[in-house]
Amino acid sequence: MANLRRSAESWSDWTEADLDAYDIVVVSEDAATFFGQAVLPEPHVQQELLDYQKAEDMVNDNNAELINLLDLVMVPSSEDSAVVDFTTELLKTLGYAKRHRVARTRKNIPLLICGEWRHAKADVCVMDRGDQDDIMLLVQEDRRFGQGESASSDPQAQLIGAAIATFSQNKRRRIEAGLPSRDSKHFIPGIVVAGTTPTFYKIYVNSELEHSIRHGLYPCMRARVSRHRPAVSRPGHRWSEGMEPLDARKEILRCYEAFKAIVGF
Repeated sequence: MANLRRSAESWSDWTEADLDAYDIVVVSEDAATFFGQAVLPEPHVQQELLDYQKAEDMVNDNNAELINLLDLVMVPSSEDSAVVDFTTELLKTLGYAKRHRVARTRKNIPLLICGEWRHAKADVCVMDRGDQDDIMLLVQEDRRFGQGESASSDPQAQLIGAAIATFSQNKRRRIEAGLPSRDSKHFIPGIVVAGTTPTFYKIYVNSELEHSIRHGLYPCMRARVSRHRPAVSRPGHRWSEGMEPLDARKEILRCYEAFKAIVGF
């Protein structure tokens, strides 16, 4: 593994091979293990979002807008922007973005890899304006959704690369401001969204991993990434249905609600 190729390639070209090159392993966990809760909390949303499937049945205009955006994502030929628009609105609805915490789209994040500067790009991120503009959450779109297995994008590897860039930027800004870094067992929360189906991540990053990537070296310690994909118990449920069916919507929203504690809300 230490002899695997490491190069200053673009963040958008990251694949599982790059994770292997830096000894980054991804482990799937069930909901109780990942969220640290045996029973997930009910989502803090208006009840009509849980009771009605279609936008025309909504009384609240914001709820109707959210479901209209959901419907646009599920159109087979939907553009990338539809996923970003829906996810941004969903984070606001759930309280991830409010007051000094803002949702940004298409944000560039510098990453020094193998001695050369590259940039990661977060499709959506939540920033804390009251804490040196720390990035608290990353969202990466799975552009393979609706395109079949032939699509070459690797959203999981891209999300992890963006998390390492985020760790480096957050640390650099805190040092410049004279604040303590958050290096001990630190992780960056992230989500990969395929259509409207999320997979949640806790990406553990420390200064040793950052240093190894900066210089193209094999780390002394393995980096661990925890992952959870919501499961719906209904027979015949398809992952591609996303949040359209009400049972899947309720389960996914419970996961989003539980994830807020991990992000730090």
